[in-house]
Amino acid sequence: MAEQIKNEKGSLGDILFASQIINQADITAALEEQVRTGCRIGEALVNLGIVTQEDIDWALCNQLDLPYVRLKQNMIDPDAIRLVPAALARKFNLIPLIKAGSELNIAIADPLNLPALEAVTLVSGCQINLSVALLREIREMIDACYGSAGQETLGLESRSFDAQTLDAINADLSGAQLLEYLLLFIMQNQLASLSLQPLGERIAISGRRSGVTSQLGHLAPNYYPDITLKIRKRAGITPNSNHSCAGLLSLLQHGHELQFQVAIMAGIGGDYITIRRHISIGFPDSLSELNLSDAVRNNFIHLARARRGITFFASQNTLERNRCIDLMLAEMDTSGRNIIILGEGPGGGSFPRIHLPESEYERGRTVMEALEHAPDILVIENATEAVPFSAACRAAMRGTQVLVGLEIRGTRNVLQQLLLYQQKGYFLPFFVNGLIVFRGIQLLCPECRSACTPSTDELLIMNLEQPPAAFFRTSGCDVCAQSGISTRRFLLDILLFDDEFHRVFEQSRDVDSLEQHLRSAGYRGTAEEGLQLLMAGSVSPEEYIAALVL
Repeated sequence: MAEQIKNEKGSLGDILFASQIINQADITAALEEQVRTGCRIGEALVNLGIVTQEDIDWALCNQLDLPYVRLKQNMIDPDAIRLVPAALARKFNLIPLIKAGSELNIAIADPLNLPALEAVTLVSGCQINLSVALLREIREMIDACYGSAGQETLGLESRSFDAQTLDAINADLSGAQLLEYLLLFIMQNQLASLSLQPLGERIAISGRRSGVTSQLGHLAPNYYPDITLKIRKRAGITPNSNHSCAGLLSLLQHGHELQFQVAIMAGIGGDYITIRRHISIGFPDSLSELNLSDAVRNNFIHLARARRGITFFASQNTLERNRCIDLMLAEMDTSGRNIIILGEGPGGGSFPRIHLPESEYERGRTVMEALEHAPDILVIENATEAVPFSAACRAAMRGTQVLVGLEIRGTRNVLQQLLLYQQKGYFLPFFVNGLIVFRGIQLLCPECRSACTPSTDELLIMNLEQPPAAFFRTSGCDVCAQSGISTRRFLLDILLFDDEFHRVFEQSRDVDSLEQHLRSAGYRGTAEEGLQLLMAGSVSPEEYIAALVL
């Protein structure tokens, strides 16, 4: 079955070009659209109005060496129809054509849909031969051979909705009504989350409130692929985001726009989807809003006043790392200085920005090419890998002030990576101004906070010399929209590479000796601040472990 899907004639664009359906300018425009939206080349050509879907279908047949058919009812064998259930035909947009011995010929709109081919093989017990047909004609033949789609429903069964609402949801096979009512249900019942979970022949719908999960109903799988596609589109998730992705859904309610976070993982039988209210807790807009101690704030300003050298910003959260760089730029004297931003995130719209390639070597080359434009300040969104890291350090050695993002979590891990790069000769510590490592930590909602007892494993992992009088967790309430969170706090480690630390760093062969020096100098960092929050009952044991221990 899968062996049929081969491509020996070049890409879809090559076939359309060779057939004089498109020209080089069309290909260029489609590639730009593909980069912008993440869609396939064929979708881009159709979206731009360059070709029709019929053109794409014809080219796809040539690309895969499959026959292209225009459907008529007299082409379809009733014995073949009986081998494939109507629900399966509608789910995958296919129609059986004829059965010959142990082989079943089908027409399908998407010949690359391997789950569809596997499902038809399993249910029919036949070897499947493919043809490609127009989606419109396939659906017309399905209605003609199996009966009108109006006889089918979305297949939602639930006691959580009244009969009239259920009828409205089930009558809309697009799933739009289902999605609207599910979002309303989350709001009206103050759910912490709602999930759609593929379970064999049904899609289970469950809701979570106050730490308890309850079954709300189940959905037939027939139209679930269409529903998940609709959710992906509304959440702004690109077609190539397949395995695990997230986005935001909006619901207009009484003139107010409510936002929901949707998380999707590819599961067996369809997408596993979880929807929850979106709690917007952004990175602070100013240094004062970070609530830093005087010592940490003074170190931050000290780094901002440097005129050359390199400063590292380390976090695995790209957005927050970029915002921290922005805070540094806001504290710097940028008047009369040439500033170049390499990357999409930092700098906002205030400074020129250059695209930073994905390839490690291309990224390093872009850094060096930027030096030809004589920047006084060079910001590099991500230079974690060896080649761009080395290029960034060489830029600092040439007198440029460099701000660099590192996708590394935790001060110890960053120091370990810097020691490794030093041993490989990628940089000289003398040109490093400092290192800023920050972590976000969720603070508990005080309204629904209650005492708890951590497990033995949790206590072992926390390894506390003196445990607090009580530990706390939350269950969610109306005040925190069932999230259990009051706000998000950002903890900063700032290490200044002064003369003494330069000397210790150059002589150290492992991170333990560096940490020993820092402790002897009175350094405590985010670990101490996080411990204080735990002792005060402001964070849960799980959050403390996830944010500061692991």
